[in-house]
Amino acid sequence: MYETIKTRLNNLKNNKAFELSVVAVIIISALEIGAKTFPLSSGAVSVTHVLDIFITLFFLFELSVRFIADENKKRFFTKGWNIFDTLVVVISLIPINDSEMALLARLVRVFRVLRMVSVVPELRVLINSLIKALPQLGYVILLMFIIFYIYAAIGSFIFNEINPKLWGDIAISMLTLFRIMTFEDWTDIQYETMEVYPMSWVFYLSFIFFTAFAFLNMVIGIVVNVMEDERSKLRKEKENAQNIPTIEDLHSEIQQLKALIISQQQSTNDLTNKEHLS
Repeated sequence: MYETIKTRLNNLKNNKAFELSVVAVIIISALEIGAKTFPLSSGAVSVTHVLDIFITLFFLFELSVRFIADENKKRFFTKGWNIFDTLVVVISLIPINDSEMALLARLVRVFRVLRMVSVVPELRVLINSLIKALPQLGYVILLMFIIFYIYAAIGSFIFNEINPKLWGDIAISMLTLFRIMTFEDWTDIQYETMEVYPMSWVFYLSFIFFTAFAFLNMVIGIVVNVMEDERSKLRKEKENAQNIPTIEDLHSEIQQLKALIISQQQSTNDLTNKEHLS
């Protein structure tokens, strides 16, 4: 009986229509949260209340389906996204009216929109790629901070008398450089200093080259490499789930067949030699 229910729920979980319905409910949840930020009539408030109950119960049902259909229930809560979904669903069950936990419950309902990430595999790949790229990005950020610090010190020493509001000390200078890196009216800052130091454009262009171009491309390259690794892992997981042999599996099977053919040929040669000797 349990295996039959488990099989049916697994088929339901893998059904495209069910996946699309989950995405649709998440979108409805986002719209319902946004609607509550506007002044609503009493009828609209009643509709949003009913929608909130329906969304919470649907998410509870969807999470139960995933848990029951999972092959290894002990490892279900070892996955970060499953823990996140469970916390969102459980806290959403807290009544939000006349309760000390009302504010927390409302805030958690806002995070229900993030369930879109746990439902759509491609979004999970993006988030996992960003998280796994953070250690490598740390070195790039450290190098960028060094460049910022050097240029901020130079700018503070040279341009302090021109505009103390922008170059008064090294901290303010770093904020000014961040503004330049984001191209927020940076030409106004450049032309202001060029009136006193005509060659100061070298300072700005070299800084923009290092930060906005070189370091940005480094960050993009690191994230893209990690993303490719995550996508290959996702493809392997899908192939394993569908029992589709990978290239490595085919290669190992070919090697085993070659070894078997060689051993059979050796045994055949041994029998032939024995017949000749006899």
